[in-house]
Amino acid sequence: MFEAVGFLAIKLGVIPSDFSYAGLKDKKAITYQTMVVRKVTPERLKNIEKEIEKKRMNVFNIRSVDDSLRLGQLKGNHFDIVIRNLKNQINDSANLRERILEAVENVKNKGFVNYYGPQRFGMGRKVHTDQIGLALLKSEMVKAVKLFLTPEDLDDPVNRAKKYFLQTEDAKGTLSLMPEFKARERALLESLHRFGVTEEGCIQAWFSFPHSMRIFYVHAYSSKIWNEAVSYRLATYGSRVVEGDLVCLDEDIDDEHLPSSKVHLVTEEEESANTYAIHQVVLPVLGYNIQYPKNKLGKWYQEVLSRDGLQTCRFKIPTLKLNVPGCYRKILKHPCNLSYQLIEDHDIDVMKEGSHIDEATLSLLISFDLDASCYATVCLREIMKHDF
Repeated sequence: MFEAVGFLAIKLGVIPSDFSYAGLKDKKAITYQTMVVRKVTPERLKNIEKEIEKKRMNVFNIRSVDDSLRLGQLKGNHFDIVIRNLKNQINDSANLRERILEAVENVKNKGFVNYYGPQRFGMGRKVHTDQIGLALLKSEMVKAVKLFLTPEDLDDPVNRAKKYFLQTEDAKGTLSLMPEFKARERALLESLHRFGVTEEGCIQAWFSFPHSMRIFYVHAYSSKIWNEAVSYRLATYGSRVVEGDLVCLDEDIDDEHLPSSKVHLVTEEEESANTYAIHQVVLPVLGYNIQYPKNKLGKWYQEVLSRDGLQTCRFKIPTLKLNVPGCYRKILKHPCNLSYQLIEDHDIDVMKEGSHIDEATLSLLISFDLDASCYATVCLREIMKHDF
């Protein structure tokens, strides 16, 4: 998505921070979303439609609007997914069709643990986004820039340019090596060339990114800690709601907008009376305006912050104009409007004797809606019992 914004910015003669959107989309998917770009007329955008199509993108519903979008305005996402060539897990002798339907119905009825998905952290890369976020929270600006420009173990122009930068800190030379389509990297390098690879220079360089991208890295760190917290919570207490847990008192408010006044601390009496259910339990996403559980989990949060050198962190980075109030996130989520269909694909396999056998493989077409900041990959992982 960031590369798409970078390409459009170049073609329209604006900068990436002129674009606004309500949420981020998966890189490896066919996605649709609404965007607003400042200082561009509808006619200007229509004039470059053919160039956009060459990049395998399309722009629809081009019109003028009064306001920009912002992160957090997204209500949710709809997914249509095909899972092909389905097979049983090793050592599972159950009927495949029955196993698939059982797995889908189980998630439909019971929900899934509301982990942030692996794409939040850039899994598979040498440096994960949460590592950059932690460096920013500790005001280690040069380290954060170098983490961002850390190359993968690949021999291509992009990674050769990154490797050159880490070896030399020569922003101008790196800029001459960095391909044009890497808009984010080039914007950062142009700022570093102008201001220098110092703490102050790197602060200025981060401002070459829009606010939504700067805060994205900090949120990635908070998300990683939340994932660790929910695993610890479920391992420690299971599905019981215990004294000191935090529960949501208003089912109709989105997690991201849940005020502290709607979060309740479970009492000993309420635990004994089984007043609340596990689907009401929330955990804090790190920030300056949240309360922590008052049980083993609260102590765990403090130990993790101390481990990462953030025991005195106020979750505000004035130099980058970043404030992180934090929020609350439900432990469990349910997909809405879930529907599914099993499809038989017939493949012709050629036998050694020259005869033919018609072998059917199963595919699952599944559609569902998720609230904002919920991950289809996590929902699918629960259905398939398989990591991606």
